[in-house]
Amino acid sequence: MQEQPKNPLHGVTLEMILTQLSENLGWQAMAEQVDINCFKKDPSIKSSLKFLRRTPWARAKVEAMYIDYKSGPWGKHL
Repeated sequence: MQEQPKNPLHGVTLEMILTQLSENLGWQAMAEQVDINCFKKDPSIKSSLKFLRRTPWARAKVEAMYIDYKSGPWGKHL
C-alpha cells in the first residue's frame, strides 16, 4: 500500500465517515448540508453506504463535509 500522508481521507473508510458524522452532527444536519433522501427518510448507515457507494457526486460531498468538520475547531476530536 502506498503512503499518502497529505490525503486527509487516507485510512478512513466511508463507514467510518458516516458513523462519525452521524454521531457528532446528526442526520438532520447532514441532510441540510447534503440534500439526499438516505439522510432524510429513515436514515441508517447501511442505506447511506449503499447509496453513496454507487453515487460518486454524493460521496464526494459527504467526504468534503467530513474534511470540513474534521479540520474545524469543533472536529479536532474526530
